[in-house]
Amino acid sequence: MEKIAVLFPGQGSQHIGMGKELADQRDDVKKIFELADKALDESFSELIFSGEEEELKLTANTQPALLTVSAAIWQALKNEGISASYAAGHSLGEYSAHVAAGTLSFTEAVQVVRKRGEYMEEAVPSGQGTMAAVLGLEREALEEVTRQATEEAGIVEAANFNCPGQIVISGSAPGVEKAMELAKKAGARRTMQLQVSGPFHSSLMKPAAEKMNPVLTPMEIGEAEMEVIGNVTAQPVAKENVVSLLEQQITSPVLWEDTINYLLEQGVDTFIEAGPGKVLSGLVKKVSRRAVTLPVYDKETLDKAVAVLKEGK
Repeated sequence: MEKIAVLFPGQGSQHIGMGKELADQRDDVKKIFELADKALDESFSELIFSGEEEELKLTANTQPALLTVSAAIWQALKNEGISASYAAGHSLGEYSAHVAAGTLSFTEAVQVVRKRGEYMEEAVPSGQGTMAAVLGLEREALEEVTRQATEEAGIVEAANFNCPGQIVISGSAPGVEKAMELAKKAGARRTMQLQVSGPFHSSLMKPAAEKMNPVLTPMEIGEAEMEVIGNVTAQPVAKENVVSLLEQQITSPVLWEDTINYLLEQGVDTFIEAGPGKVLSGLVKKVSRRAVTLPVYDKETLDKAVAVLKEGK
């Protein structure tokens, strides 16, 4: 193995019970959940382990919950002697990447993403904005679709460039609906509305980005132990740009396909996904079938990843 990157998932990967098995069996994992409870001043781990799905799905809960689980899993991997050269996270997962790299402290990050979730929920009244996945359409064709739909029905923009042939759009409900219709006419294989509470990664999130500025600005930025690749640029994030890029990220598209291509160009051949599920591992495989992907979300997958990584050393 040449180089390892660790990836962290974003909203949509959450589920009740995530991380519980590891927390029950490992003190290092349990400690991260206890830190989250203390930082948020509530029994937050109870919500994650045995709460109501609807409550966990609230953006203000989903974001700190995913950060907590991802940070706990990475801590377990680190304590097993695993390290990486690069970290990247999808949307919210970028905060997990900064925690893993040491640029942000876990306690500060979990408090910040709670605010991020609240502000993103408040930015657009429920039902007025949405997101949809468009499959089988190239970027240029989709750009024309979103331009036309915005003119005819309301704001809609590209939000996530996930992998070849999978782009997520975001914007006003009428704009997204129109874009889905136009995308099919333009040759899209399929369009699918997503179950989300708002038009994330679009210009409609500007009120959230503005509110986040005074929350992000005072954050203490540490020296990175590994390079963090940003969503906005798909390039390494310099220490002095951490805050501005996390603010821009709220209204900018997630350049995930570009991020994976950048990591492949740097010689990365192994991707650990630290967090619930294996969505990002699937996206990596769509960019490069040759890449080794190791999703880690419970004891079995942790043991398997550690065995594979130690064997490759």
